[in-house]
Amino acid sequence: MEDDERRRLGGNPDWMSRLPGELLDVPLWNLALPGSHDSMSFCLDVSSPVLRSEPGFLRLTDRLFPCCTRPCVSRWATTQSVLSDQCDLGIRFLDLRIARKPKGGSKLFFAHGIYTLITVKEALDELATWLDAHPKEIVIICCSHFESLTDEDHVQLVEFIVTLFGNKLCLSQDTPTLRSCWARGQQVVVSYDDQQMAMQHPELWTRVPYWYADSPDPEKVIAYLEEKQRGGRPAGFYVTGLNLTEDAPYVLLHPFQSMRKMTMKALSLLLRWASEQRPGDEVTGVNIVCCDFVEVSQFCSLVIDLNSKLLAAVCTETPT
Repeated sequence: MEDDERRRLGGNPDWMSRLPGELLDVPLWNLALPGSHDSMSFCLDVSSPVLRSEPGFLRLTDRLFPCCTRPCVSRWATTQSVLSDQCDLGIRFLDLRIARKPKGGSKLFFAHGIYTLITVKEALDELATWLDAHPKEIVIICCSHFESLTDEDHVQLVEFIVTLFGNKLCLSQDTPTLRSCWARGQQVVVSYDDQQMAMQHPELWTRVPYWYADSPDPEKVIAYLEEKQRGGRPAGFYVTGLNLTEDAPYVLLHPFQSMRKMTMKALSLLLRWASEQRPGDEVTGVNIVCCDFVEVSQFCSLVIDLNSKLLAAVCTETPT
């Protein structure tokens, strides 16, 4: 489908249901899936404090000058748009960094530098509603970080996830394909980055490896990813992260910049590299590809279109 038509139709809301039949039995970890980095960072709460896990000097600055520190953190930590809009664009991997907010009561929120306004329950309810409207789309949600969560928080969170999604959950012992998921009515893979909880619940998958370079330099990001590829891809789901990462010295040297400006400057180089990749089970095959600001480019369409390379390979291997 041409990009103009995709934009007219509102993105790629049902792209999985439109993949060719030859790809329906390919394991999901061998398909190319667009993902968003720090998926819930669009709704950061500038009235909330900096996370306890942030460097000490940043927490000290937040205590002394919160009116300056928190907007600055928000400017560098905001990386995405509204959740359902991401799904409509074609995002099928959500990076959910969960946290207990100080003075937030028993509710759980998300966090990236500071905490979000939207709760975990509100976000997952929104996702469940979206999935009901798109019954052939499968979304991987990666729950991680768990800032300040107690054991009881984990128990209640998993109970909520299992109750909310129910039979839509793909079991961790399965090898999910589009065809098998459709046959069972499954739409959600939940990666839970707490080994003990994941081992106790067959509905939870263990941590999905995330390759990221931890650098503000796109050339270093690409060099890092290519070095990882030479070592071979993981056997199951994994993420290739195109996201840039700032550090305190970089922020201090670029006081009038933001994560958005930094990403926009590097995006063409990163997307050009991504367009050259191939999905599949080969050593360098990509699976989930994550990016910041997924709404400002044709990132989703570019990653989805990588599956055409896999289709060519499948057709070549199929006996006539």
